Amino acid sequence: MKISEIRDLSTSELKEKLYSLKEQLFELRRKKAVGSLERGEDVIVVRKDIARVNLVLRERELSETK
Repeated sequence: MKISEIRDLSTSELKEKLYSLKEQLFELRRKKAVGSLERGEDVIVVRKDIARVNLVLRERELSETK
């Protein structure tokens, strides 16, 4: 997911997206532990998406306080 796509979402949509990404990461880690994960780089992609969402949420939080 691109940062421009993330910035277009509202704050409530971002929080929902963050929750779904964390669930997805949990499932990927579970599959990795069991040994049924086919693409290991999926974990990295989801972690980066979580970081992007957190970045935009933090930017909005800081802009509201100023």
